[in-house]
Amino acid sequence: MKLEGRVALVTGSTTGLGKAMAHALARSGATVALNYANNEVRALSALAEFEAAGTRAMLFRSDVSEEHGVRTLVSQVSKKLGPIDILIPNATPDQPQRRIEDYSWQDYEQMLDFFVKSPFLLTKACIPHMKQQRWGRIINIISEVFSLGVAPFTAYAAAKGGQVGLSRSLATELAPFGITVNMISPGWVPVERHQSESQSKKDGYLRTVPVGRWGTPDDVAAAACYFASNEAGFVTGQFVTVNGGRSYGL
Repeated sequence: MKLEGRVALVTGSTTGLGKAMAHALARSGATVALNYANNEVRALSALAEFEAAGTRAMLFRSDVSEEHGVRTLVSQVSKKLGPIDILIPNATPDQPQRRIEDYSWQDYEQMLDFFVKSPFLLTKACIPHMKQQRWGRIINIISEVFSLGVAPFTAYAAAKGGQVGLSRSLATELAPFGITVNMISPGWVPVERHQSESQSKKDGYLRTVPVGRWGTPDDVAAAACYFASNEAGFVTGQFVTVNGGRSYGL
């Protein structure tokens, strides 16, 4: 999928799935804005990987759960790299699993801030350019947790459900402007933040994967590159599940 001349913003992209998607977009020719909020040492290490690979990327620090942070980020990316053509809201907070009795409303608000508020603010900031050029790609990262009703995980699942609704309504609204809005729903793809998970929990999950192997960040990144491409211009409002056959979308 050729993306030369395109500028992509992937939030939360100095680790995990975000970094893999950013790498894949860059290998396809896009100039990529890497975003992080806190860990500068890790962020600089990630940027060094792009530089070593000879791909075009620049690092931007911003909290994308806040309106000011989003405005500043989009403004800085646009000034330094050019207006954003491809948007992947990927940043995520910690994801505690708790019984409904043990969640607080603040727990729910944090999930909503990252999975509904942040995609909304980022989309709102990026679409003027996309509308003007009549081309844009917005790719939201959902989760199999929403489709499968995984418990005890109501705060995360509810926020991801809100992101699905946002994505589908946006897809209809923005389609006349040549802007597509699609969703990738990964299963459990082990990345850095899963290092402390028990082996028994990992073994139990793997037994439920029909394909018989773990998914990799590159599996998710391949779907992102497709949705970002010209070849996907007639595909919008769609939900692709990348979990080895554990579930089949909505």
